[in-house]
Amino acid sequence: MIADEFPEQGIVSPLTLGGTYGALQVSTDDVDTLWKRALGAGAEVFHPLQDTFWGERHGQVIDPFGHRWGMSQHLRDVSPQEIAREAAKLFGS
Repeated sequence: MIADEFPEQGIVSPLTLGGTYGALQVSTDDVDTLWKRALGAGAEVFHPLQDTFWGERHGQVIDPFGHRWGMSQHLRDVSPQEIAREAAKLFGS
């Protein structure tokens, strides 16, 4: 659950803590619309929205309260072999 800060109860936002280590993930059938909506509500791009080698359109934003959100849309099925090959190209073998 995400809520407003209640410091007297020990509930604080990532902004108060100086950042966050994790991201909440939302999968949708129309990630471009969700992305535009988030940016229109004040989110800032953390990782640009783009098509990925693992078959999704994916990006991450930081909302005005410091929470990181991953957003994705499934584009195509990708075999484990193709994912491994493309990851090795990107990150080194």
